[in-house]
Amino acid sequence: MNQYKISITPYKPKYAEQTVAMWRNSKEQAIGQKEIHSFENHVYFLNHLLPEQFQIDLALMDEKVVGVIVYNRREINQLYIHIDYQGIGIGQILLDKVKAQSCGRLTLYTFEVNENAQRFYEKHGFKVIGKGHENEENLPDIQYEWISPK
Repeated sequence: MNQYKISITPYKPKYAEQTVAMWRNSKEQAIGQKEIHSFENHVYFLNHLLPEQFQIDLALMDEKVVGVIVYNRREINQLYIHIDYQGIGIGQILLDKVKAQSCGRLTLYTFEVNENAQRFYEKHGFKVIGKGHENEENLPDIQYEWISPK
């Protein structure tokens, strides 16, 4: 991780296209299915709908978006890392920041087919609390919960 200069910054709309392109590529690789929404709708979702309930942080490397996390004090809504930069600690940096700002408990959903995400969350203290949540991709998913060790 030391050879990478990663900065964590609040999301700004100037990063919209980069963020959505990275997010879509990462998600498609993770679940093996094309994104169902248009690129333009995805940008609108990021710029207008998510900020109503969530904070959005980006991981940047030389102005290149390499990760995004969408969260509030109780929930992680989205966490995607650029497919070329997975496994080097970016997800952990984002997750640690959100844990520190949480109410001491976080929940999230991940797709059952996304075994890398399951390993990642379980390694970072999340426990399975439910399965089968309805989602627009019509894929089985898993609900996780993290509770602060105090």
